[in-house]
Amino acid sequence: VQLQASGGGLVQAGGSLRLSCAAASGRTNSVYAMGWFRQAPGKERDFVAATNMSGGSTYYADSVRGRFTISRDNGKNTVYLQMNILKPEDTAVYYCAAAESSYTLGYEHRADYWGQGTLVTVSS
Repeated sequence: VQLQASGGGLVQAGGSLRLSCAAASGRTNSVYAMGWFRQAPGKERDFVAATNMSGGSTYYADSVRGRFTISRDNGKNTVYLQMNILKPEDTAVYYCAAAESSYTLGYEHRADYWGQGTLVTVSS
């Protein structure tokens, strides 16, 4: 599956951004769990959020819970990450990811497929 992320940019602390990830494959993205990871400069890539195939279950890193919301529109083969109350420490390249198991993605934080990153910069 090919994943195309978009929506990154520069925002002031306290602001909001919405990332989108469109899945393109011979199958709809409803057969995959979808999620987001991020990698800050000089750091490892970390799990941010995930949702299961239907969108009925969501998983979040403690650092973003309550500020970020993941959702999906299977009709549009797209997953979203609404990011509110952004902080400078949220600055990172954000990667869209997909997995054939929601447990693998949501709990083990492992993905089977990766999209390219989109840069989010939060200024103080």
